[in-house]
Amino acid sequence: MSGGVDSSVSAALLLEQGYQVTGLFMKNWDEDDDDECNSAQDLADAEAVCKVLGIPLRTVNFSFEYWERVFVGFLEDLKAGRTPNPDIICNVEIKFREFPDWAKKLGATYAATGHYARIDRNAGLPRLLKGKDPNKDQSYFLHGLTAKALENAIFPLGHLTKSEVRGKAKQLGLQNHDKKGSTGICFIGRRNFGSFIQRYLPSEEGKITDESGAEIGRHSGAFLYTIGQRTGLGIGGPGDAWYVARKDIASNTLIAVQGHDHPLLFSRYAKVADINWISKSPELPLKSMAKIRYQGADQECTIQQAEKDKFKVEFAKPVRAVTPGQSIVFYQGDVCLGGAVIEDAIP
Repeated sequence: MSGGVDSSVSAALLLEQGYQVTGLFMKNWDEDDDDECNSAQDLADAEAVCKVLGIPLRTVNFSFEYWERVFVGFLEDLKAGRTPNPDIICNVEIKFREFPDWAKKLGATYAATGHYARIDRNAGLPRLLKGKDPNKDQSYFLHGLTAKALENAIFPLGHLTKSEVRGKAKQLGLQNHDKKGSTGICFIGRRNFGSFIQRYLPSEEGKITDESGAEIGRHSGAFLYTIGQRTGLGIGGPGDAWYVARKDIASNTLIAVQGHDHPLLFSRYAKVADINWISKSPELPLKSMAKIRYQGADQECTIQQAEKDKFKVEFAKPVRAVTPGQSIVFYQGDVCLGGAVIEDAIP
């Protein structure tokens, strides 16, 4: 129970289905010195919902586990020039490892979350499926799970749209039925990303160059930018907007190009690692669809082994802003096969 509408309606639906439900509020970040990541208000909202539903609420603090298993790695990836997605690691390490363990200690058989995804239990090992609402499908964030992790998981919202969830919450008289959903990285909230990160990783100003190497601007730290980024470059002048095409962390240099569809922003191949197959490892090479970012368009691709624990993904056509550190997630139809971390983009 996060205090949001999704977990609240999930609990209500489980009650309607005859489950005995206990809410568990997880605190994963300890800095509550401002209003940007206010767990106190979220807890109050969760308590109010549980009172309406007539279920108990327990609380647990996973801040240490989050720091050690999620945030430290996030900082290491940033420093190396990658663009990590901590929410994916949080799902693997906290929401589907620590949370189910606590649920078992409370005597629970299942652990449920408000993710917009579905589980197919009719094909032997559990399979992860896309949520029915294409605008809210969150299977991308869950690709790091295993079939074992799905065995005792329930996603009550997988067959619903967000508007249906809000409508259900309003019907139930839940005060958070119109509460704004969380976006971005949870521990950053509405803070300025660069200012927050520089508390932990000091940065140095460096050059922005064009593809010929001519300096065209200055930046506040190359690791603070991501491939395809337009905002925050501060490059004026005539013509199309400028975008980050490459990052040279060793020299603290950004290479920028002009135009949304500049060729240097596109890649035909991606080198990937840390691959996870949810149910079973398929035979390679494998043709599938892939997402290189959340809510990105599905891209036709072929996955093949490159070397031990390394894989090469060939896209049917060049893909824009393939970003090291981000996840590439593989699908066949509605089935999420698994995914990997992008190590490099290759023209």
